[in-house]
Amino acid sequence: MPTFIAATDTWTLWAILAVSASAAIILEQKYEWASRITGCILALLFMLVLANLRIIPTESPVYDTVWSYVVPLAVPMLLLSADFKNLKRDAGRLLIIFLMSSVGTLIGGFLAYYALKNFIPQLNTIVPMFVGTYIGGSVNFVALSTVFHVSGQTTSAALVADNLLGAVFFSTIIALPTLGFIRRHYSHPYIDTLEKMTEEEKNAHKTQAAKYWSAKEISLKDIALTVSIAFVIVAISSFVSGIFEKTFTGKDPLSQLIANLLGNKYLMITTFTWLAATFSPIKLSSIRGSQEIGTFLIYLFFAVIGAPASISLILKESPLLLVFAAIIVGTNLIVSLLLGKLFNFSIEEILIASNANVGGPTTAAAMAVSKGWNELIVPALLVGTFGYVIGNYLGIIVGTALQ
Repeated sequence: MPTFIAATDTWTLWAILAVSASAAIILEQKYEWASRITGCILALLFMLVLANLRIIPTESPVYDTVWSYVVPLAVPMLLLSADFKNLKRDAGRLLIIFLMSSVGTLIGGFLAYYALKNFIPQLNTIVPMFVGTYIGGSVNFVALSTVFHVSGQTTSAALVADNLLGAVFFSTIIALPTLGFIRRHYSHPYIDTLEKMTEEEKNAHKTQAAKYWSAKEISLKDIALTVSIAFVIVAISSFVSGIFEKTFTGKDPLSQLIANLLGNKYLMITTFTWLAATFSPIKLSSIRGSQEIGTFLIYLFFAVIGAPASISLILKESPLLLVFAAIIVGTNLIVSLLLGKLFNFSIEEILIASNANVGGPTTAAAMAVSKGWNELIVPALLVGTFGYVIGNYLGIIVGTALQ
């Protein structure tokens, strides 16, 4: 059936995409209700409503451009701060419990798959998305949905389930440190320090956190470097992955694994960006604006996956996907708490590590700020960014194993 805006009306569709992403960001930052829904879901909903009212088409070359070009450029922009030297120096202890927490995600992924594979179609292509996103955040969700060719409708339903569960998960881990059982069985040095502070000292402590998150200056040079480096990394990654994909064409498991790993453009983008951030003579993490530009591009993607989605399909698929996601996240938290206790990590470190797995660097750092655990802000950002790197690897390995 025809729509009010044609699939070939390129500029109008780009305008709607850009406005949807921008409106989602503005609402998320201005209103509490919108921040609870999250900007990515708002961007998806705007396009979902327009498509279901037949105002915009469900398919268009514009959407294909976002999948093919915008998303690959967003990934290196978001990873320019992934300097492994900083990770070892500033977050060594948190990195250990973060990796233990990642094991919980992997176990949860396999448990959820075998529990629900008879109830959710093509679950073997969905598992990698959730494993990736629950080790490194939404960037991996985006990349792995393209790697395993998950349909836009299923991706939309999965994203809704992911965000609904995220709200429950974040509420749970924020409340956990207040429970008597947790306080009795886990060390909590950061909480103890805050409880001993005077009100004046607490206010000064919060001010330091506010300064960390203050607006940053960005220059024309920052924008130029961000965009040009992203283009170069994507170009090199596409070339190298193409060579491996053509070389390893065998049907044996080893050839398939190598082709899926080294022949994968997104994995190459992740790898080359991490290497550049760690060993480049220019300190890439000092380039300002890369996170902001990359995040806006990701919001364009979230808007795009709302276009082909059906409201009835989301209502049908999301509940089962919510159960699926709950098994993975629940396992992550349980394993994090058990291993954290076994190896004598504090409850603050355990919860920040679990948060960095499930939500990514920004939600983990935001939790550290809101709780007043200022010493964990930078480590949370570093281990969460590292999750972007390993999440893609682990997601592809799990997905290959389940094919």
